[in-house]
Amino acid sequence: MSAQLQNDLYLRALMREPVERTPVWVMRQAGRYLPEYLRVRKQAGDFMTLCSTPELACEVTLQPLERFKLDAAILFSDILTIPDAMGLGLHFVAGEGPKFSNPITSRADVDNLPNIDAGTDLRYVMDAVSVIRKELNGRVPLIGFSGSPWTLATYMVEGGGTKDFAKVKGMMFSDPDAMHALLNKNAVAVTNYLNAQVQAGAQSLMIFDTWGGVLSPDDYRQFSLHYMQQIVDGLTREADGRRVPVVLFTKNGGRWLPDMADTGCDGLGVDWTMDLADARALVNDRVALQGNLDPSTLYASPERIRAEVKKVLDSYGSGPGHVFNLGHGIHQFVNPDHLGVMVDAVREFSAS
Repeated sequence: MSAQLQNDLYLRALMREPVERTPVWVMRQAGRYLPEYLRVRKQAGDFMTLCSTPELACEVTLQPLERFKLDAAILFSDILTIPDAMGLGLHFVAGEGPKFSNPITSRADVDNLPNIDAGTDLRYVMDAVSVIRKELNGRVPLIGFSGSPWTLATYMVEGGGTKDFAKVKGMMFSDPDAMHALLNKNAVAVTNYLNAQVQAGAQSLMIFDTWGGVLSPDDYRQFSLHYMQQIVDGLTREADGRRVPVVLFTKNGGRWLPDMADTGCDGLGVDWTMDLADARALVNDRVALQGNLDPSTLYASPERIRAEVKKVLDSYGSGPGHVFNLGHGIHQFVNPDHLGVMVDAVREFSAS
């Protein structure tokens, strides 16, 4: 494939191998807090054109690496590419976020969803992965990703973002068979999509279960974790002669970390509502942990940011298996220089 990896700290940390310092990257590191991203976004005209133009997706993926000493790049895309490819009519409304023209309202709608082939129906994503991997030229590993089946289902049934999850939970309780059929369809599509990303050059995978945390423990296991397990079981776990680690992240899912570790994933994302020391004890060092500075910390002074970084590193403690990250995506209005302070602090404190 491409050049030899010059910096594989991130992959080694996820495999819980010894590293010289804690690797660091940031969720949504390619995005709206960067003025250079906003320029390319304006040039593209709209968000989906930016996502679906491989050269532009590559440009914004690499932007944060030019500014900060990050240890991984993450593909610039959107979690809703799969439902879009299924014909749900994805569009973005200013100030309101993603919307679907044809949301799922019944079992008949679920049955009518096409089975997509990621290699052809989402060719633009695979082309972006290939271009990015080539341009990275071995600088750092490239992370591919998808939304979880449950998280995709919330948007597909609600028709967009939601605060109360009334429609998706309504379907889950009133017609669980329809919901399971939808989740299974999503799981098959996600598995296919992530494997296609690996084939195109992704070196690590992440599944974002943004809305798993809105479920009760029993419903979480049945409607979210079960389908992430299905995906993990079906993933390509080796490419280019090395392991392709997979990380699961359920926002507000700290209490389910042991169950998530049981899936056979390599790492777990941890949000800021849980101490890493507690998370580490819960999973008993079976998997790597990623996180978990509160994103709002980046509004603070450089001194405070450095102190909070140290707190996160101290909470994880010594030994391998930690990837430093925010506990969720970086905020739009953060001063980019403050992310630089965080990254430099991670490198400085973790080396010792």
